[in-house]
Amino acid sequence: MAIMKSEQIMAESTKSFEDAIQTAVSRFSKTVRGLASANVNNMSTTVKNGKIATYRVNLQMTFEIEPAVTKAKKTK
Repeated sequence: MAIMKSEQIMAESTKSFEDAIQTAVSRFSKTVRGLASANVNNMSTTVKNGKIATYRVNLQMTFEIEPAVTKAKKTK
């Protein structure tokens, strides 16, 4: 049986919401193994001079916890 854990993160892009999501998934995958899903909780933008400056996404990232490694007893 797998045990899963989730973390909430925020990512942004100057291109699009889709790019912000891909950036989050790519970056998170570099530091955490077993990424299983990314759920978008919220999407927002920042605005400068009447134009969208950045696209922001808040995501819930779910990943599998690796099983503990048990050390075998040494026999004499």
